[in-house]
Amino acid sequence: MIADIQYFDNRPITTEEFIDVLTRSTLSERRPVREPDRVARMLEHANVLVTAWKGDLLVGVSRALTDFSFCCYLSDLAVDEAFQHQGIGKELIRRTHVASGEETTLILLAAPKAIDYYPKIGMVKYEHCFKIDRTR
Repeated sequence: MIADIQYFDNRPITTEEFIDVLTRSTLSERRPVREPDRVARMLEHANVLVTAWKGDLLVGVSRALTDFSFCCYLSDLAVDEAFQHQGIGKELIRRTHVASGEETTLILLAAPKAIDYYPKIGMVKYEHCFKIDRTR
């Protein structure tokens, strides 16, 4: 883990900062970055936001929804490609789980490019997941 990265829990970020780090992480391929109002609502309604900064540059973000007692859905994990493979994603996940509470189970749906990442950091693959796609 790099020493000059600072982490913050629930430090507000702008829609533009979020879109920028999503783009630098490639997660923008699966997020509505061309709809800033929608992205703003994503930030507004998340109840756990953990960020990683190198100086004034946002280099990583974990955005989650939780009830703080049973489950936590980690919706977005984005780390700037230039800062990947340094433990930032793993630390963002750890801090997200801590913020959501020790009684919660942390759940996420992996992006196709990240399928092999999560088992490497100790997450268990679960075969029984169901979803209903967005209608628009």
